[in-house]
Amino acid sequence: MPIDHFDLIILGGGPTGFAGAMRALDFGKRVLLVEKTALGGTEVFNGVMTSKTLWEYSKKVKQIRELVPGFQLKFEDSDKEVREAVRARRNIINSHIRMLLEESGTGQFQLERGRGELQDRNTVVVTRSQGDPATVTYTADSILLATGSRPRYLPNIPIDEKIILTSDGIRNMRDFQKSLVVLGAGVIGCEFATIFSNFGNSKVFLIDKADRILPFEDEDVASIVAESLEKNGCHVHRGASLVRMDIVSDEVEYELEYKDGRREVNRVGQALVSVGRVPNHENLGLAAAGIRLTERGGIWRDDTQTNVPNIFAAGDIATEISLVNVGESEARHAVERMFGEPSRRMSYENISTIMFLDPEVAAVGINEQEAARRGLPVKVVKLDYSLLSRAIAMNKTNGFFKIIVTNDHAMRILGMRAIGAHASSCIEGVAYLVHTQQGIRDLANMIHPHPSIIEGIQEALRMLLGTSIYKREFLGDLLQCYVIENGVKAPLASVL
Repeated sequence: MPIDHFDLIILGGGPTGFAGAMRALDFGKRVLLVEKTALGGTEVFNGVMTSKTLWEYSKKVKQIRELVPGFQLKFEDSDKEVREAVRARRNIINSHIRMLLEESGTGQFQLERGRGELQDRNTVVVTRSQGDPATVTYTADSILLATGSRPRYLPNIPIDEKIILTSDGIRNMRDFQKSLVVLGAGVIGCEFATIFSNFGNSKVFLIDKADRILPFEDEDVASIVAESLEKNGCHVHRGASLVRMDIVSDEVEYELEYKDGRREVNRVGQALVSVGRVPNHENLGLAAAGIRLTERGGIWRDDTQTNVPNIFAAGDIATEISLVNVGESEARHAVERMFGEPSRRMSYENISTIMFLDPEVAAVGINEQEAARRGLPVKVVKLDYSLLSRAIAMNKTNGFFKIIVTNDHAMRILGMRAIGAHASSCIEGVAYLVHTQQGIRDLANMIHPHPSIIEGIQEALRMLLGTSIYKREFLGDLLQCYVIENGVKAPLASVL
């Protein structure tokens, strides 16, 4: 039986692999997509759809709780909401694939359910999940590795995905516990602390080894999120190292040691461990194909290309930026390198991100502490939400815009942080200016809709230009302008 040959074989049918396959079809290429479990990957089943649906639903529940004291959410209601969202997203992907397979009479697109392993730089053996024969061999001119990542397990914690969970086990929950501890105060840990404190059924504890949550973000961003969590009933264990975490009588017992040497033992109903993710590149045959790894154990690559010229890697398997939009962009870029001529290298400077917290946080480019770390001379403007008519009308004045620009006449935008209501709707215009390396003048001179949250961006930029309707000398901390140079922060004496 002759071995079937493709232009491209993709290992991994999550959002990264799916995006790569669709882009290859644009080039008229013959594509094989290999997925061992479920199409859509973590984005559909254990990641984005689950956590973000829970976040949206928890916001509604929090509003009801504020209006109706004593309101208690039934677990089955939130569970139903998640299952319906996952089903809807899964059906879109499966229907798309099914129609492609039906219309691909010439075999231009093919799907294999099973585990793919490289035999050499051009050969993949698929061990099928079902069907006959049990294994089948394919060859390809190019290969894209897109097998994603999984939650990191700590060896001294008995994670069973029932009592002690990672994000993979959230959908194993069958009821709200009276108490829940979250280990890890990064974005995902803080998101789940936000969700469950919003629901109000569980007393939530958050273990933070550092002195503050979200240590990679500016202190003023982290402070608002922390204050909101604590106001919502979440207790933050600041500066606490985990000594042990055990399952005792179907509950979780954990011991902490603080920086002053003090220890304490607590017991809660469940624990959620959120300490990062690890790439899924075991048993892929990397050595057989000659693929080189980095010192940290990741796949070495240059602009999505591994050291083996016809093999590329995209998404969580190869990057520390575990975001769906990054994985999709990398896969599309990799395919364009294989079969086209991309106009530029893959860029990570204009990645727009949303942190689903309370209030929500949107980010692009560098933040203030990164500018100081690099020793970049920058101007910074910060405008409080309480100056915005829309925020006042919504009674959502907790937040601010912070925009960072070069300290020169061009004032090219390097980054922005928005925290508050509708923050995620405000980021893309600024992200475009970061992407195109433009200054602030065009955006500052546009006529923005009124009343809207994005007027805050315009007013912040006007402040940098010295044309704001607000005069900062009368507004105190509500409107700030300053320079950071050589790591030193100083008031901006003149913006003209």
